[in-house]
Amino acid sequence: MDKPNILLITTDQQRFDTIHALGNAHIYTPHLNWLVDEGVTFRRCYSDSPICMPARATVMTGRHGYTHGLTTNEENTRPMEKYPTLPRALTRNGYQTRAQGKMHFYPIRANYGFEHMELPMDYYRYMSANTWLGTPKSHGLGENEIEPVISTVDEVHSSTHWTVRRSIDFLETRDETRPFFLWTSFAKPHPPFDPCFHHWMLYQNKILPPPVYGDWSKDICESLQGYYQPTYTLNNAYRMSEGQLLDVKRAYYACITQIDYSLGLLFARLREMGLLENTWIFFTSDHGDMMGDHHMCAKSVFLEGSAHVPMIIRPPDAREHALNGKRCDTMVTLADIMPTILKIAGVKEQIETDGTDMLDLVDIHTEDRVFYGNSSNNFLAIMAGGYKYSWCCNGGEELLFNINEDPMERNNLAQIEYETAAHLKRMLTEQSGSYNGGLVQNGELIVKDAIKCADAVPKFPGFYSTSFPSDVLH
Repeated sequence: MDKPNILLITTDQQRFDTIHALGNAHIYTPHLNWLVDEGVTFRRCYSDSPICMPARATVMTGRHGYTHGLTTNEENTRPMEKYPTLPRALTRNGYQTRAQGKMHFYPIRANYGFEHMELPMDYYRYMSANTWLGTPKSHGLGENEIEPVISTVDEVHSSTHWTVRRSIDFLETRDETRPFFLWTSFAKPHPPFDPCFHHWMLYQNKILPPPVYGDWSKDICESLQGYYQPTYTLNNAYRMSEGQLLDVKRAYYACITQIDYSLGLLFARLREMGLLENTWIFFTSDHGDMMGDHHMCAKSVFLEGSAHVPMIIRPPDAREHALNGKRCDTMVTLADIMPTILKIAGVKEQIETDGTDMLDLVDIHTEDRVFYGNSSNNFLAIMAGGYKYSWCCNGGEELLFNINEDPMERNNLAQIEYETAAHLKRMLTEQSGSYNGGLVQNGELIVKDAIKCADAVPKFPGFYSTSFPSDVLH
């Protein structure tokens, strides 16, 4: 078999700073550490539309959210019906393609080129037919609520374990005459933060660093209210004490550790079957979570906790490979996954994407790549020349950070380095108008009604029962 296998592993809502080997001394991630040691880490990977469906559509099409048109979790925009998809191209080129875990497509069962899919709803169907194994999610917390809680099923019956077990089943029953593309997609650490008991115990009394606040976010009542809309809508972070937010982080870390430990089973089976010698492994996440920073949780905004995600690529025969243990500080995005995989797979057909082959960037450190982001047509952003400029349509609020000198975004320079802010805003206005005329009026970014307070925002805790036919159960 000449073509290599490809394993794409994604988590849901895992921010960039949650891997021990990359600097977080408070979290247990031995198997993600192994990927870091064996492959290349892109330390500046961003999701240009940090919400579930848009980010996944970007992985599938290699196009940014503002290009493929899906920048919210609305179901009326279907970019994967319009553009070529990664699994469709790989299937056409001889790969056996499998989606295992959360895809969050619409329609839910649309395979968009995958030969076979198993989704979270299949896990819940399995559990409902085998109630003696336990009842998942019977704690009652919704899909957006961040209060910590313990899983109501044992670890070996959790959705995380199921995703790995079914991925291993694919490896053991696949067509060995063809290379494979397997997308193993975990629904965690997306809320509810309900780790299994043993993983919660690892963090229950662990001292963790407090949330980060800035000169613009110390007092939530005096802060830029438009940026709090996702938090006000989805969760109670703005109401929580620092101690409660640390408990939230403990549960979040426990969910990540549970995924990591489960990956040990998948990696072990790859080794036992002799597949590590011919398999590329990609690891990333669709977006992050603010985790209490600046009094926020959830995603959507273009702050680091929300939009900055892990990106690791481990090559086959990693110890002898030139990529072994490398770090790259050139900016990459989720749109770069598709062209990178297509190049590795030897796909010759010309497929237009917005991305580039990440492996061509490994030994290049450049600030030349300009990042544009559009989230919910409400949060817009540009990163260029070491600065990040962010615009919130609600109230016309803006943030400017020197991201190289202030990586946790403590100092808002929008009213201090005015010329830089104005220059980046002009670039963002021109780009936004070229893709969505509704974002620009009379040559200026539109301004919507300002958000006055939390009570003015509708709430959506994400109540779904396990009987509801949905691919968003976590």
